[in-house]
Amino acid sequence: MAYQVLARKYRPQRFADVAGQDHVTVTLMNALTQGRIAHGYIFSGHRGIGKTTIARILAMALNCRNTIGSEARPTAEPCEVCESCTEIRSGTAVDVIEIDAATNRGIDEIRELRDAARYRPARDRYKIYILDEAHQITDAAFNALLKTLEEPPDHIVFMMATTQPEDIPQTVRSRCQHFSFHAVKLVDILAQIRAIADHEGVEADDAALALLAEAGDGSMRDALSIMDQAIASAPVEDGKPRLDAAQIRELMGTVPSAVFERVLEAVDANRSADVITIANELLDAGNSPAQLARQCVRYLRNCLIAKIAGIGADGTGLDGNTTELLQISSDEQRRAGRSASLFTEEELTRFLQVMLRTFDELGYRQEQRFHFELGLLKLVHLRRLLPVEEILSRFPTSGSSGSGAEAPRTRTAATAPQSTPRPAPVPSVAPSAPAKPAFSPFGGDSSRRVVPAPPQPAAPKPVSETPKIVREPAKQSAPVAVLEPEEPKGVSALEIATDLVGMGAISVPDPEVYVAPAVEDPTPPPPVAPTQESAGQSADDLQRTVVEALSSAKSQGSAADAMGDAEWLIEGGEIRVQTNLSKTMLSMVINPDADRIIRATLRTVGTGSLKLTLLPGAAGASSAPKKAKAARSGSAQAKALDHPVVQQAQRLFNAEIRNVIDLSDND
Repeated sequence: MAYQVLARKYRPQRFADVAGQDHVTVTLMNALTQGRIAHGYIFSGHRGIGKTTIARILAMALNCRNTIGSEARPTAEPCEVCESCTEIRSGTAVDVIEIDAATNRGIDEIRELRDAARYRPARDRYKIYILDEAHQITDAAFNALLKTLEEPPDHIVFMMATTQPEDIPQTVRSRCQHFSFHAVKLVDILAQIRAIADHEGVEADDAALALLAEAGDGSMRDALSIMDQAIASAPVEDGKPRLDAAQIRELMGTVPSAVFERVLEAVDANRSADVITIANELLDAGNSPAQLARQCVRYLRNCLIAKIAGIGADGTGLDGNTTELLQISSDEQRRAGRSASLFTEEELTRFLQVMLRTFDELGYRQEQRFHFELGLLKLVHLRRLLPVEEILSRFPTSGSSGSGAEAPRTRTAATAPQSTPRPAPVPSVAPSAPAKPAFSPFGGDSSRRVVPAPPQPAAPKPVSETPKIVREPAKQSAPVAVLEPEEPKGVSALEIATDLVGMGAISVPDPEVYVAPAVEDPTPPPPVAPTQESAGQSADDLQRTVVEALSSAKSQGSAADAMGDAEWLIEGGEIRVQTNLSKTMLSMVINPDADRIIRATLRTVGTGSLKLTLLPGAAGASSAPKKAKAARSGSAQAKALDHPVVQQAQRLFNAEIRNVIDLSDND
């Protein structure tokens, strides 16, 4: 007789022999005992876990010649000795038709099946159709089968086995009993292959059998297929094959988990060179980067689960629940516990995420080796990073208390501020006690990381009762910081103007940026006297010279016009150019080439030491309030322009009044 592989030779013939599917076998045996036979069954689940096997056993139990409870058949299990059982087991039964739905998936084949189903069985009690890989059947073929499934003859039973039940139409699933099979547990696979090894006379240690069970990945058939291959390649000692863990790893192209334990130890020690050296040894030995990344992902997952389950470095915490979570041998569980003890749960989660992304990228990258090495180096770099939360937790918060002078309060106003109640002054924290809040989740990592203390602001000088604003043009857009004194007892003009801006009554363009130093002395620096270089040059002369230089340059006509229309002023060691352009247009018209020409021209006339400041906004803007346009004397607009609050707003914000609504009684 020809050799029969282990997966077929040891195929279960009884419900009790099926490993890991008790929820299915118990239900079916109870249904057989009670006579509750459905006309359609769907068996779904992972590959190689017994779907088709249970369908055959159920067919044997349905057509068994002996009745349940008799001497030959005391339970719902098939007797295995009658003619029907032996024919079904050998695959020669006339009334049990097993169809490969992957090849017979069209509507014509299903129509033939439907027509043949009308006839009664030739000899047995039921005519049974077993459709393997049923999800391959087309939708049209399923629709042709719907009526037969809904109202089948009494002698018909359909059994559909599939790995993708979601591909079967819901109309079909609702007409059948659906049994979802589980992946076989590691302990069940290990017990099965150990029994088969004893029966076959194969010498194997526990490490080799555990490796075979892990390689099955929840599939009994996969584990038996790998075991068959390992027995064929094993050396023979005293007439018996000898299975060794190293030989099985070489056969499957895997590396021992001890290698990844060394990698994580090097990551913990911050040794990038050791990580690259280990990766180089593995790759030079012919291992695939994708396979190595897959094993690394599995090992990191086991380490993370070991950390969650509380497995210690000495193996403490190993119990039944841990075995359920970690489908690996006891030695591998202890190894995962040792690696997990080096890191926090958060770090292991980051490592797993990085290696999962690396494993995904290796599928479509050209240089797989480089990407695998980069993924391992990222693990080292992750140990050097500090979480943002931990950095922020070192800074003073509003709830902290300490001594020292009260820090000045600032208000950021990138847009017009709304009228909101002022917050109470926030006391600063003493520089010597940067207290870490209790809510930080990184207290366990503080012993391993050193975070530099944040700089503490110097005590500001006393602020006068009148708000001071330091105007300083900025090269880039920045928020407005306004220094405020102690809470005033009355309502100031600044508050009223701010409320008017928030209500939209006053439009505030953004001609320049006001910045007040937050930690330095808030008083403005003393003015710098004009240098001797600018003594002989007036603002008009400088303007005329710059305009001529821009006009002579190529494609700088717009910049020349803008400089000609601007107002030039030399004061305090600075050349202030107030243009008519908005801030956006100013950066476009005065491009880098035009700016270079202007500054080069100023250097040639001896004013290179003066600071050049280009200001956007309306020409002639100054700190003094001015009226936007002429208004009729006695009108509502004229009264609004003469109001001191409006003038204060114009002076503070360089505001422009666009609309004036007269709410007085016209009568």
